[in-house]
Amino acid sequence: MITAERLRTLTTFSPKALGHVLADSGYTGANFKRATFVGITNGGQFCYNVLFPDESGTGKDQVGKVFLTYDHAKDTVTADY
Repeated sequence: MITAERLRTLTTFSPKALGHVLADSGYTGANFKRATFVGITNGGQFCYNVLFPDESGTGKDQVGKVFLTYDHAKDTVTADY
């Protein structure tokens, strides 16, 4: 069971916190301007819309999604794009 407190934590990650979880999950250079929780997927992942600086030279910020996976047994969180 996910407690109310754990659910509150998993649905309120800041852009910086998402970057830390991604780094711990093996990704480098995650730098988000904004992160908004949008829901829980059918597979039980916590989905965030993210806004990050332009990396392709268009001059416009880019959008994407980050998915958090909570492991109940280990009480750990991992992230993926």
